[in-house]
Amino acid sequence: MALAVLIAMVLTSAALAQTPKDEKHWVSAWSSAMHAPLAFAPGQAISGLEERTLRMIVRPTIAGERVRIRFSNACGNQPLPIGAAHIALASKDGKIIAASDRILTFSGKGSTSIPPGAPMLSDPIDLKFSAFAEIAVSIFLPTNVGNVTFHLVGQQPTYLSEPGDFTAAAEMLNATTKPSWFFLSGLEVFSPSQTMTILTLGDSITDGVGSKQGDYNDWPDLLANRLAAQKGLPSMAVVNTGIGGNRVLHDGAGISTLARFDRDVLAQPGVAGIIFFEGINDIGWPRMKPPAPRPGGPAQDASSTESPFAKELVSAQDIIAGYRQIIDRARQHGIKVFIATLLPYEGAGYYTEDGEAIRSAVNKWIRTSGAADAVFDFDSERRHGSVVAPGASGQGLAS
Repeated sequence: MALAVLIAMVLTSAALAQTPKDEKHWVSAWSSAMHAPLAFAPGQAISGLEERTLRMIVRPTIAGERVRIRFSNACGNQPLPIGAAHIALASKDGKIIAASDRILTFSGKGSTSIPPGAPMLSDPIDLKFSAFAEIAVSIFLPTNVGNVTFHLVGQQPTYLSEPGDFTAAAEMLNATTKPSWFFLSGLEVFSPSQTMTILTLGDSITDGVGSKQGDYNDWPDLLANRLAAQKGLPSMAVVNTGIGGNRVLHDGAGISTLARFDRDVLAQPGVAGIIFFEGINDIGWPRMKPPAPRPGGPAQDASSTESPFAKELVSAQDIIAGYRQIIDRARQHGIKVFIATLLPYEGAGYYTEDGEAIRSAVNKWIRTSGAADAVFDFDSERRHGSVVAPGASGQGLAS
């Protein structure tokens, strides 16, 4: 609760100061950080999407009446053709409420081709929905898509049709499911001037890895519930740009946070603040222990006894320098930065005493440097029950 109140205090005053009351603007109401299938996990290779319809279910955390969709070919090596796209209110099990179905267009056309590496916004469309309503976005991919741009861990399964364009179908019969979102990076709402977006930026803990699909019990969604319950506040969307396994300084599970910051944060409309909670993978991955050989399995060669990331060791100073970059780049765009301390990780497969010393040094800097607008002390919360501390702004609450 203290975390929610602090966000409201800092961001509401900023929004009221910057935007005239009678204007509307676009805000990000739902988002997902796009990445390529992980190079070190070949089982994630994606194929068989051509001549199929993909129906993806998303849940914006604020209400809307006019929306547009952001697609992405960020990881593509060739143009991405979208033969048709629809948006509708979702029912259940991949079904839609037929009366709500709308055709998405791109510069007035019902199809488009997204260049390699580029995003693509749909034209605005009228669709009324409440906060936390589930929305279905359906796309038909007429030809081979090349390298896939996706988000591995979706909060709802994606429904993959039999061959054909079923974007307008109320139900896709004989559909199979995949656990990921494909080419879909955002849902934006045309909102009153005081509506704003809070963006959570992090790794698997933020992404919600391990949560059951459809439960929405990751911490960004729980925060969205808290903010929605606060009376008298402007509408605040909470969008999640976590990637499981992501690191601040090195690629691996998606490109590094420093590399994806412009695309996943600065390109989002209406962002007033970010909650940055990442760095434990920077410490742990280079210290990761390879899996033990299976009984009776082939012997391991010497090179397999070292983490493939062993040459990417970082110091506390390296991580802190990355944090300073994030803070400075956000503030250039008027975005407030809330930074969270790194949680204890003893017992994890990549725990080491020297890694713990780095985590402690990073957390000390987060708490004492005053570099961020406020600190969310998740580490102390796990240990002692104190979650929020003053930042550079001098504002803070304790719970």
